[in-house]
Amino acid sequence: MSESELPASMGNVARRELARHGLTRLDQFDGVSAKELLAIHGVGPKAIRILSAHLEPEGRRLAP
Repeated sequence: MSESELPASMGNVARRELARHGLTRLDQFDGVSAKELLAIHGVGPKAIRILSAHLEPEGRRLAP
């Protein structure tokens, strides 16, 4: 397994920049808003959609 649980479909830049902010596991996104994530360089709406789709089956979601 790679060092990150984040979906590869998010793209390398988004995953790398999220990791630089200490976000490498899906459980770390509880309480984080899409607005906060979009402020991170390399994280765009597509990455948010992909991330949200992977959080839902685990009963998790981004903060409002």
